[in-house]
Amino acid sequence: MNRFATLTFALGLSLSGAVLPVLAQGPAAAGGEPAKVIYHINDSAGQALAALRNMRNQLDTDPKTKIVAVAHADGIEFLETDYQDAATVGPLISGLAARGVRFEVCQITMKRKNQTNDDFVMEAEFVPSGVVRITELQNKEGYAYIKP
Repeated sequence: MNRFATLTFALGLSLSGAVLPVLAQGPAAAGGEPAKVIYHINDSAGQALAALRNMRNQLDTDPKTKIVAVAHADGIEFLETDYQDAATVGPLISGLAARGVRFEVCQITMKRKNQTNDDFVMEAEFVPSGVVRITELQNKEGYAYIKP
């Protein structure tokens, strides 16, 4: 019995040496894939600035993260060229886009508001439906969902 306990202990130590470094790196690093995250924004006044800062913090901590910000409803306003707080969000949008963040705007919302692509900052991309895009990113591409 004493010999069995010694062998079990030795096996446990050898396995912990192989497994613990992988667990410490987190799931993305363990599989070699970068983390993928959706930031869902549907209220510019209440969410945009916080979302942009969260994205910046996330990339500062994990620079390989793939981030897509999907905006619809009142969430598209922060990407409009005449947004009231453009002086604050503009540099954040530009800096994040330079780091690979994609900013996607819902065309259903644009149509409802009688807007065109020219009404938006140059970093904006356009998708037919914001909620459909979120669903695709989650279900088909394995993105995590964040609602700031």
